Amino acid sequence: MYMEKIASFTVDHNKLDRGIYTSRVDGDCYTFDLRMKKPNTGDVLATDAMHAIEHIGATWLRSRFKDQIISFGPMGCRTGFYLITRDLTGQPLVDLVIDAFRFIAVYEGEIPGASAKECGNYRDLSLEGAKHQAAEYLTAIEGYPAAWLDYDHE
Repeated sequence: MYMEKIASFTVDHNKLDRGIYTSRVDGDCYTFDLRMKKPNTGDVLATDAMHAIEHIGATWLRSRFKDQIISFGPMGCRTGFYLITRDLTGQPLVDLVIDAFRFIAVYEGEIPGASAKECGNYRDLSLEGAKHQAAEYLTAIEGYPAAWLDYDHE
C-alpha cells in the first residue's frame, strides 16, 4: 500500500535544533513543532517528565485560550511537543509558548488529571522532571523571534 510522505518527515532532523517551528498550516489551523531536544543526539525527554508537561501544559493552554488551542501533545520521538492552534501564529504564538513553559517551570501543586479516573497511566508523571525540562527549554526560546518559526531560518 502506497503512503505519501508526510510533511514532518521531509524536515532534515539532522539540521534541526531546539526551538519553535511552524510544522504545517491548514486553513486557520497551525501546527507548531515545539522542539525541546536536538534530534538524534540521544538526549530525549523522560516519559514521566514529558507526561507531566503534557498534563500541565494542556490544562494551562486550554484554560487560558480555549477557543484558539486545538491540541497539545507529545512527539513519539520524545524530543518535544506539537501544539495545534486556530488563528494563532507569529509573535503572539511565540510569547504564548514562552509563557506556558515559564508556568510549567515554576508550577507547584497537584498535576492536573493525575488520578486513575482521569488518566490511563497516572503513575508515570514527574513534576520535578517537568519543571527541569521546561526550565531547560526556556534557555533555547527566551527572546525567540517569530522570524525563526520557519524551519529554514538563518
